Amino acid sequence: MDKLKQIEAFVMAVDHSSFAAAALALQVTPVMVGRRIDTLEKRLGVRLLHRSTRRLALTEEGSVYLEHCRKLLTELELAESAISVGRHKVTGHLIVSAPASFGRRHVAPYAPEFLLQHPDLKMSFNLTDRVVDLVQEGYDMGIRIGGAIDPNFVAIKLASNKRVVCGTPEYFKKHGKPKTLDDLAKHNCLAFNLQGGQQRGWYFNHRGKTVSVRANGSLDCNDGELLHRWMTEGLGIAWRSMWEIQSQLENGTLETVLDDYALPEYDIMAVYPQQRNVPAKVRLFIWHLKSMYSQPGYWSR
Repeated sequence: MDKLKQIEAFVMAVDHSSFAAAALALQVTPVMVGRRIDTLEKRLGVRLLHRSTRRLALTEEGSVYLEHCRKLLTELELAESAISVGRHKVTGHLIVSAPASFGRRHVAPYAPEFLLQHPDLKMSFNLTDRVVDLVQEGYDMGIRIGGAIDPNFVAIKLASNKRVVCGTPEYFKKHGKPKTLDDLAKHNCLAFNLQGGQQRGWYFNHRGKTVSVRANGSLDCNDGELLHRWMTEGLGIAWRSMWEIQSQLENGTLETVLDDYALPEYDIMAVYPQQRNVPAKVRLFIWHLKSMYSQPGYWSR
């Protein structure tokens, strides 16, 4: 409990830019906020904040720790929401954005069950591979797979995932397998077009750094499901998520290449704008999805 109070004091001080404002939010004295942060810094053995009479500033270590603290507090809030779900009256309209194929398979199908639990709620989905502006376009939350997250948003990991280059055994038998990133230029790469969001190419881990390789081929489109179908027909290779191809890798109809270059994490995340009080409809739907994805063997089905 003491550790949690220390973390809350640290996050509140940063969010409110002062001990006094943080103390008011936590309903304690400014001296108590200072003591909790002092104890936290001593326990960690690092300074988290530069303090002056005018302002607070995060140290480099403080910036890294702050990100982890926010995730911890958010996960705790989600867990408490799930445990006390019977005491929540979820009403209103939940508007969700998700990638087209992923949303069709792994988000929207779980709405009916969620609505049975919360009959006073209405839900709307926009399934698109375009990265939408949640605030400007009026969404409560979105599902994102990999990529950078706006610092003004909270990101909750729903499931682990990575993206790999893959194709059919027949394609590789005919055209050979790429061994290096430079070899991709010799292959028919099935990629999203400029409207689909991969205009900077496919991303890989090369010598400890993230690099992009421009993918060129005879076919491109802005629909991931169509790219997947073309790939399974042997028309080329594609850069796909493990959530999409896991079962095909297991039954041998697809094979991966360039595995040593794959990004270790391209996780599936729920994102929503930072706010003091996250609506129950958002918290509980995120928990609902997490519970589905955590079922043993879910991604192999």
